[in-house]
Amino acid sequence: MSVGRSEILSLYRTLLKESKRFTDYNFRSYALRRVTDEFKANKNKSDPAEIRKLLDNGKEQVAVIRRQVTLGMLYRSPANVLEVVHENRV
Repeated sequence: MSVGRSEILSLYRTLLKESKRFTDYNFRSYALRRVTDEFKANKNKSDPAEIRKLLDNGKEQVAVIRRQVTLGMLYRSPANVLEVVHENRV
C-alpha cells in the first residue's frame, strides 16, 4: 500500500503538537528538534517499504511522547530559568 503525502504531514503535525505538550523546556525543545531533524533527514526517501517503516516508527513515537508527557505532568520539576523569563514577558 502506498503512503500518501497527507498521511505523512498528518503524522508530522501530530508529533509536533504532542511534543509541544511537554511541560519541561528542555524536553520540549529536544522533542521538537528531533521531530524536525528526522523529517528533514528522510524527506528524500522514495522506497515505499522504507517510508512505511518510517511512518510506523513515527506512530510508535507519538505513543512514546504521549506517555512521557503524562509522566512529566505527574512529576513536574521546578520551572527552568528560560521558562520563568518567558512567563514574565508575557
